[in-house]
Amino acid sequence: MAHADPVVSKILTFLERIGIPVIAEPVQDSLLPGTTVRRGALVFDPESIPFPGDLLHEAGHIAVTDPKVRATQEEVADDPGEEMAAMAWSYAAALEAGVDPTIVFHDHGYRGGGNAYLASYTDGNGATGIGVPLLRWFGMTSDFPIMTRWLR
Repeated sequence: MAHADPVVSKILTFLERIGIPVIAEPVQDSLLPGTTVRRGALVFDPESIPFPGDLLHEAGHIAVTDPKVRATQEEVADDPGEEMAAMAWSYAAALEAGVDPTIVFHDHGYRGGGNAYLASYTDGNGATGIGVPLLRWFGMTSDFPIMTRWLR
């Protein structure tokens, strides 16, 4: 799926490659502007995606969700563990997609704490960054940020 924004195009190409379905259509009333999760797919509004990195974060929720419920997932689970795993996943995904991770951990996300979360992966101790132990437990990585598999 192509997009005028080269960052969005890189992200969409990556998501297609790893098997996360993407639907482009108008998105109203979502937690993150212009993007949501519906029936295990990432839905985004191609006309209104102010923070392209949010696509990777929301895709991270799909990726780390229990595969038994992924296809019926209508929204992001209210699970702090999955939130942390999605954050770590989105960092590794940004690197794999060729996107600067600061696009994911931007100043307008994570209640202004994006830089602190990003530092947990880049400060030389990324192996224990926020959510990384859960990715290991899910069998998705052993040498973070290199992923063994992209979907739980």
